[in-house]
Amino acid sequence: MNAIWLVIICVSVLFAALNGRMAEFTQALFEAGKAAVEMCLFLLGVVSLWLGLTRILDDSGVIHRLSRFVRPVMARVFRGIPPGHPALAAITLNFLANVLGIGNAATPLGIKAMEELQTLNPRSDTVTFEMMLFIVINTSSIQLIPFTVMGLLASYGSRNPNVVFLPTLLATVVSSLAAVGLLFLFRRLAGKEASRGGR
Repeated sequence: MNAIWLVIICVSVLFAALNGRMAEFTQALFEAGKAAVEMCLFLLGVVSLWLGLTRILDDSGVIHRLSRFVRPVMARVFRGIPPGHPALAAITLNFLANVLGIGNAATPLGIKAMEELQTLNPRSDTVTFEMMLFIVINTSSIQLIPFTVMGLLASYGSRNPNVVFLPTLLATVVSSLAAVGLLFLFRRLAGKEASRGGR
């Protein structure tokens, strides 16, 4: 990635020099740097506010209470996990943390979930279907409230930054369903190929 950025910068300097626009290039460089710092400070405030609110939700036990409603759904999705196994609780809490935008809480919960799933893995050198399913759900996680995007829109003067709420929710729901559906489809196709090979 560093090499790519270096090539882009060198090409930009070269074209600016060939076109005699080094002054404009330098001015744009400083303006972009200033805008980047201002944007980072603005997003830092938005993210800090949201993380503070979600930390209150986490410490008050609201997330753990919500997990009681989500856990039956997760048990139906992850049928290979025995009822009451700690992996199911970790997966549920990770899912809720991602939905609520608590990224700092979702990461350790995701690691904990994978560790618990590994205890159910008969072959330590391979990945089970439940592990793959968890990775897919975790990667294409449903985003309930896109605070980062809303903050960016507000910083650029959008009159209604909340307009992205419903499209983001629908897009992440559709992408998650599509990802999970494709995983189950590939599993079925792989099962058919394995049965043919067994013959």
